[in-house]
This record gives sequence, C-alpha cells and structure tokens, in this order.
Amino acid sequence: MEVHQLQILRELGDLGSVRAVATSMFVTPSAVSQQLALLQRGVDVPLTRKEGRTLVLTEAGRILANAGAAVISSMADARAAIGNYQNDAAASVTLAGFHSVGQSLFAPLLARLKAAQGPQLLFSDEDVAQDDFPALTSRYDLVLAHRMDHTPPWSERQVSVVPLAHEPLDIAVPIGHRLAGHLAVTPSDLLGERWAVSREGYSPADILGAIAAVSGGAPEIVHRINDYATVAELVGTGNVLGVIPRYTAGASVGDGVVLLPLEGIANRRRIDLLARPESLRRLSVRRVADALRQTMAERAAATQDH
Repeated sequence: MEVHQLQILRELGDLGSVRAVATSMFVTPSAVSQQLALLQRGVDVPLTRKEGRTLVLTEAGRILANAGAAVISSMADARAAIGNYQNDAAASVTLAGFHSVGQSLFAPLLARLKAAQGPQLLFSDEDVAQDDFPALTSRYDLVLAHRMDHTPPWSERQVSVVPLAHEPLDIAVPIGHRLAGHLAVTPSDLLGERWAVSREGYSPADILGAIAAVSGGAPEIVHRINDYATVAELVGTGNVLGVIPRYTAGASVGDGVVLLPLEGIANRRRIDLLARPESLRRLSVRRVADALRQTMAERAAATQDH
C-alpha cells in the first residue's frame, strides 16, 4: 500500500471517474487503473465497483480513502517539518575536532557565529587516529579531521570533504639549542636528538618516522604526548625536541621555544571538514562550514609561513 495509491483512491472518490483522476494527476487512465489494481491486491475486500461504465468506490473504498487522506495530510506535515528543519539557519550543529584544532578554532568560531546570530554549536573533542575520522560523521554533523599529504585521501563515497588548510608541521627546539638560530632544519640536522612526540598514527609521529628514514638514524623518543601545549613545555625545559603544527598549535609555544621549518621531507598535513552529504543539505550546517573556512583562513594568515 503506497501513499500515491491512496491519493488515487481519494481522487477517485472526489472526482467520480478514472478519466477525471488521470486528468487531475497528469497521467494516463491506464496508469490510474494499474495503481488501483495494485492497491486492491493488498486488501481483502473490494475497494471499487462498476456502475454502468463508471468505476466508483465501495463502502470499504470510501473508508480507506478517508484514512488515506489522513495519511496524505500527515505526510505533507512531515515534509513541511523536514523542510523547516533543513532550512532553519539557527538550528543547532554538532562539531567534533581533534585537540589542537579545537583549542585554536572553537572559541573564535563561536564568537563569529554569535556575532552573526548563527546556529548554536555543540562541541566535542575527538583525539583519534587518522583512519578513524570518517566514522565520526555518524555521530556529528561536522568533523574536523587531518591527514598527511602522503596518505590516501578521504573516500568521498563515505563523506563529503571541505578543505580548510594545508598546514606545515615545524620542529620545536629550546631557545638555547644549537639549531635555534637556523632559518630551517633538515633531517640530517636532527640526528642524535631526543624527542617528545605523539603516539603512533598521528601526524607528529609520521613526521618523525620520515625524518628517521631520510637521515638514517633512529630517533630517541623520550615522551609520547599528544597534547601540543605539553610538548612545548617539555621542549622549553631544554631536554627534548618536538614536532608542532604551525597554524593550530603554534600559539601554544612559549617564549622559551623556537619553531623551525623542516626541509627535505613532506611535512604538511591537510585539515579538512568531513560530513555526511545529507548533513550539508542543512542550512545551519553550511553556515558553520562557511564560518570555519573563514576562521581557519584568519588563523593561517596570523601565523604566516616563515
């Protein structure tokens, strides 16, 4: 039993003939008859009968047509409700981001949208390995994700992708370190150093692995820390070096630490906004995505390449 079949039955009761129904619905009389026959197959009692050459509703047909009218009205209400939801510019939006991007973007994004009387934002931080970001779109409207340049792109069969930034990861050294006065460093400059770096599966660990592959020396990893502010504080003690993203974590670096560009290997990561396609059909979600692009652009401009 389909809604369009109930609509045809209702129209037959109101208009009185198959031909009139066909004319009002812009279909052929045979198409009307076919749908009525399909509807009849699912019902044990006759819904129509012939009066001369005219097809009319039986009592059971009139009861079903009246019930169908209520269904059709409810469907119209449902379509209107979902339309209002899709087009509500102020509807709340859930946004998840990894720690450093949350620290750098959540507050300015909230301020931007508040000033524009934008959607209510519901933030969460999700510190997951790169491969796990797409799955978060099942729980959040928008997900801020990162991946290194050399890794496979996100599958756009799973998620829609909005690029936000192409962020360098810099080497953090103590202010008194032998490399602190350099304009940039190479993997060979970093041989023999001790490190505070992220757990495996995260960008800093990927960078350190590339440094080791190019320099030919195994790094001495002292601390496994995913929080960049903590890494910067440890670097500031003068005992270790670190790998810190320039745009999203550079502000966490104190006066006792210098960030140096890394040359000789691919050291950039993509920061992207991931969402399920249906989420981006909502006006409020698109407004947040646009505001995120602007906020990230301002963040990158404030920490220009060295």
